[in-house]
Amino acid sequence: MGTRKTSYIIASLLAVVVPLLLGAAWAEDPYLFFTWNVTYGTISPAGTPQQGILINGQFPGPNINSTTNNNIVINVFNNLDEPFLLTWNGIQLRKNSWMDGTLGTQCPIPPGTNFTYHFQVKDQIGSYFYSPSIGMQRAAGGFGGLRVNSRLLIPVPFDDPEDDYTVIIGDWYDKDHKTLQGLLDSGRTLARPTGVHINGEIRKVGESDDATRKPMFSMKSGKTYRFRICNVGLRNSLNFRIQDHPMKLVEMDGSHTVQNVYESLDIHVGQCYSVLVTANQLVKRYYMVASSRFTKYDLNSVALIGYEGAPAETPSPVLPPSPTGWAWSLNQFRSFRWNLTASAARPNPQGSYHYGGINITRTIKIANAAGTVDGKLRYAINGVSFVHPATPLKLAEYFGVTDKIFQYDVIGDEPPAKVDNIKVDTIVLNATFRNFVEIVFENHEKSIQSWHIDGYSFFAVGMDPGKWTPAGRKNYNLLDAVSRHTIQVYPKSWSAILLTLDNAGMWSVRSNALERQYLGQQFYFSVLSPARSLRDEYSLPENTPLCEIVKDLPLPPPYTI
Repeated sequence: MGTRKTSYIIASLLAVVVPLLLGAAWAEDPYLFFTWNVTYGTISPAGTPQQGILINGQFPGPNINSTTNNNIVINVFNNLDEPFLLTWNGIQLRKNSWMDGTLGTQCPIPPGTNFTYHFQVKDQIGSYFYSPSIGMQRAAGGFGGLRVNSRLLIPVPFDDPEDDYTVIIGDWYDKDHKTLQGLLDSGRTLARPTGVHINGEIRKVGESDDATRKPMFSMKSGKTYRFRICNVGLRNSLNFRIQDHPMKLVEMDGSHTVQNVYESLDIHVGQCYSVLVTANQLVKRYYMVASSRFTKYDLNSVALIGYEGAPAETPSPVLPPSPTGWAWSLNQFRSFRWNLTASAARPNPQGSYHYGGINITRTIKIANAAGTVDGKLRYAINGVSFVHPATPLKLAEYFGVTDKIFQYDVIGDEPPAKVDNIKVDTIVLNATFRNFVEIVFENHEKSIQSWHIDGYSFFAVGMDPGKWTPAGRKNYNLLDAVSRHTIQVYPKSWSAILLTLDNAGMWSVRSNALERQYLGQQFYFSVLSPARSLRDEYSLPENTPLCEIVKDLPLPPPYTI
């Protein structure tokens, strides 16, 4: 019997025995099984046929509807002519960065093969999405909604809606992802997007079939509906609004919020918001609108919402106005508050997790920069532009061959005072398990930025114009900042977050702007548990494909209790 197989028999026995010893209930939690075939297909969001990435023939892909503690098993068959991976934006994957679906944690799925993702949506609720993580594939589709409902025993701070709708929005290019990637590889930047899509459709006000076309969403008069809106675009923050219908914000990025009412919401790349909308207007058709923000160009798209029994007529062409300026957006951010009285699967179910009283053990300042390397555009953080090695970082670390693949801490916790030349390297920051850290994202450019951290939710405690100094902490929200996984950084401004590094693994920290991410604006946190214990992190799953330098190496001993 092979060494790897023997090791995994032992690991499998431990995986059964240990949870029983620890009193875990995972064996009783339901399983959801999916088989996804990933293919190319012709799509036409902007009216021009182009090559898209479909899942089971769908664009956008199928929604995952799960409940807290569900085990999700997705068998992904890659029928493309290129490697493929899926990542689960906002799903924390406790102790399981093996399933994170990034090039830093997993060998890509080769063409003509399959891989089964298996993870648990543990201690989470809310609205998320999945998307491809290799190159510019997200520009072609392959994305969809992922919702985690509260268990029936956990009360939700609002009545059950009549229906629950997923709204996927994002900017869109009418060129296929390989063409866009070729532009970036040649040193050029992406031009302005072609438009903005809503669930894969780009439509303008007053199109000829608006009176007879079936509405994208239907509402009954007097009923209340939940809309989960996720921005899966490439670069643009978008403003979302609905004609004549205010929106009550109830959840964002997996946290229940104080239920303020908004006429419109700025939703930045990578973010998901849930709103309640009551059908209390005249029985007719209305437009929902998604439009670009913080750009010199104005892009927008509409989708039809129809009341049941509404006459077949075109909605009013007068759209609710989009806000102007980023100060408005900053003030909206400051109005967001965590709902501390709501029960939920979260770190403080009784509102007792006083993060503001925890001592900060480390402050990391991340500053973005743009420049050229060998005459080609690159983006950097703290003067270094990230590049993935062929061997996934997590596998190199697990097999003990990091010295052949990367060095830790090639950037410091402070950005250099001046960046004369951008360096290209692999960036992995060593992090101490369970430390409570402060991360400050500084934006020295005139465009808005958006950052995401895999494996964690963090407290978005503050943001302001100018450069950050320790004095900025005086304005932090240390009571009820929303726990989330994506944060925007306004032009020439900073944003600060606080988080506990209590999820062992290798975790991606990346720009949500895909062009910036592809050209180097990302890095990884290595959060190692010194105990190498199953209490802290799962062992390498048996179905994990091995590639490059670790392919023929003997398997290390699995983690134990």
